[in-house]
Amino acid sequence: MAVASASDLSARGMRVFGKDKQCALSREQVEEKAQALLSRMTLEEKVFMLSGNWDVISSAIRHGTVRDVPTTTNGCPRLGVPPITFTDGPRGVTMNRSTCFPVPMARGASFDRDLERRVGEAIGKEARALGANLCACVCMNLLRHPAWGRSQETYGEDPFHVGEMGRALTEGVQEHNVMACVKHYAANSIENSRFFVDVKADKRTLREVYLPHFKKAVDAGAACVMGAYNRVNGDYCCENKTLLNDILRDEWGFEGFTISDFLGGVRSTEKAIEAGMDIEMPVPAYYGRSLLRAVQEGTVLEETVNDSVLRILRTLLVFENCPDKTDYSRELVACKEHAELAREVAEKSMVLIKNTNGVLPFGKGVRRILVVGDLAAKAVTGDKGSSKVDPPYVITLVEGLRRYFGPSVQVVHLREELDRAAAEAGRADCVIIAVGNDAHDEGEFLLPQDDELSYADVLSKGYRNMGKPLKSILIKPLMKSAARPFLSKTSKLGGDRQSLSLKPAQIELIKRMGSINPNTVVTLTCGGMVMTREWEDYVPAILYSWYSGMEGGNALARVLFGDVNPSGKLPFTIPREDGHLPYFSSTDREITYDLYHGYALLDRDGHEAAYPFGFGLSYTSWEYGEPQLTRTDRQVVVSVELRSTGPVAGAEVVQVYVGMKQSAVDRPKKLLKGFEKVHLEPGQSKIVSIPVEIDELRYYCSERKTWILEPGTYLFYVGSSSDDRSLRVRALEISDGDTSQTASSSGLAP
Repeated sequence: MAVASASDLSARGMRVFGKDKQCALSREQVEEKAQALLSRMTLEEKVFMLSGNWDVISSAIRHGTVRDVPTTTNGCPRLGVPPITFTDGPRGVTMNRSTCFPVPMARGASFDRDLERRVGEAIGKEARALGANLCACVCMNLLRHPAWGRSQETYGEDPFHVGEMGRALTEGVQEHNVMACVKHYAANSIENSRFFVDVKADKRTLREVYLPHFKKAVDAGAACVMGAYNRVNGDYCCENKTLLNDILRDEWGFEGFTISDFLGGVRSTEKAIEAGMDIEMPVPAYYGRSLLRAVQEGTVLEETVNDSVLRILRTLLVFENCPDKTDYSRELVACKEHAELAREVAEKSMVLIKNTNGVLPFGKGVRRILVVGDLAAKAVTGDKGSSKVDPPYVITLVEGLRRYFGPSVQVVHLREELDRAAAEAGRADCVIIAVGNDAHDEGEFLLPQDDELSYADVLSKGYRNMGKPLKSILIKPLMKSAARPFLSKTSKLGGDRQSLSLKPAQIELIKRMGSINPNTVVTLTCGGMVMTREWEDYVPAILYSWYSGMEGGNALARVLFGDVNPSGKLPFTIPREDGHLPYFSSTDREITYDLYHGYALLDRDGHEAAYPFGFGLSYTSWEYGEPQLTRTDRQVVVSVELRSTGPVAGAEVVQVYVGMKQSAVDRPKKLLKGFEKVHLEPGQSKIVSIPVEIDELRYYCSERKTWILEPGTYLFYVGSSSDDRSLRVRALEISDGDTSQTASSSGLAP
């Protein structure tokens, strides 16, 4: 397709995908060009636009395990319509040797929208440099239960927080004319049963808990939405008309295109295309020649195919007619600037949850550091599934410490050798115990556990529908051979977590080591929540260091020794007991989701968290003033004075939660509705103003099929975490259309 001149930019531009001030074409021009292209296409060309053409056999021969090229669709070469060139990217572009950022859960802990937008821009640049125009980096599934093996790929347990971070990433990626793909839509939060589990959720639960974060990304202009594997209320997500058309398009006004999750998202031809699933990826197991026959035989209308093709054409036209911001050369991939950003992200994401007697930061006058634990010297950046990045290097904790101090300080690393480590601990100036998880403990589960689905069958059908019958036959024995290493009980890779605690050997290590040296910290390498109750009393300091990317070791050294003041906050709740969490199963074929999980569930049931959502310590201290509320037609602006009262500069995340007194409907006590990360110097103070949209206060009425602002008294909680004891509260009377500014204070939250 010809790209319009950048000089033709005007205010007439598209008001979709956040490109209204950039696109050289007006909405009318885009529609005219899309319709003209469609009218010239044959039926075969239109149908083949709607599927990927991945040749896994040829790809494995040419590229091995490192993915060097995007996964593509067919496009329409005769008319100059380019293919969609897809890459994954939750923690960096999954091609070549790209920058590996900390996992999204870590970035969620930063509570920093601007930082996440910068990550999005870096991912967008590298995707362009490596030939991709679509990046599935915006993972927005809610962490309902911390046993979910793929929790590292999302931002946390709260819909508002997940939505804000996902919106920022979407905007950053699309700044560089890479289409952002938001996934996995929807209610995808169990890994081992993802191919068959049916999630039951009523209309209100879906719209208030499991969908609003997706809507934020759509409102931000996301070009693409990927359907999930699981079912929702009986229908597979990639064949779910309620999700794909009724909500996504009709309610939210989504104007982009949809794609299926890879290898098994689509289970039928007619139902998927009629429900609004535009592209089957990465092979046409049910589209391609099967879809062509369905149209020719009259079981699928050609108009339905036309609708899908038009959605793709419109989106491509918009993104291809926006000026580029730079020359996207390969020198951008894992460049110095992006590596420095990866380190900055790791530093701003780490969460200090315990620091008795200010043991951290360690003094820089140390001469001997003991580091204990296998993970301290391993390049652990996350799981080995679709989000896997192969960076040019990974700085481990041990390497980071040695780089930080140089030869003047002895860094002694021991594996989990109890007797020797105990003897060394007394000689060391400080002790770092590195424990947690790796790709064997959590992550994407690569082999379906479903009698109705196998990757080999999907690929075989795909080859057949691409007109490659020989490869259709060959793929089954090849896949069986490739899968054999993963089928033994001793080679578990990924999947839902078997335990929320550390491994027994790691717990024993902490208990044995923790009391020997008073200058001891436990660092947690992980992608999600770890229960700490069994061992937390044995050590003075605990730091979540996460799967922290290629620069993680450098970042962790700077945090532990005070160059960086930790400012991360927990993006999930750590309960005191496993029983305080919602029901979870990796094998049930059906599960029901309701309004409650995380801190909302603990509030409802009267359980105190071990460490609450939004909690994180600092090397400095903070003082909050009394919040003030100002009401406008569309917002309540919450203002509070924040003062730094400690000895060093730092950043604090000011959080606003909202609840309602005596609601006529069942509601959580409070929900996050605003946050802002603020940096202050010692002694500095600032008035922090956080807008809360009035629409965020509405509940969904299933009977009336609309959002309702219930009149009454709303409570605005302001503070440093979801723990009521850390919050100050003000009440405000609100009614739909009322613009009064009546507020009353009741001090600290009850």
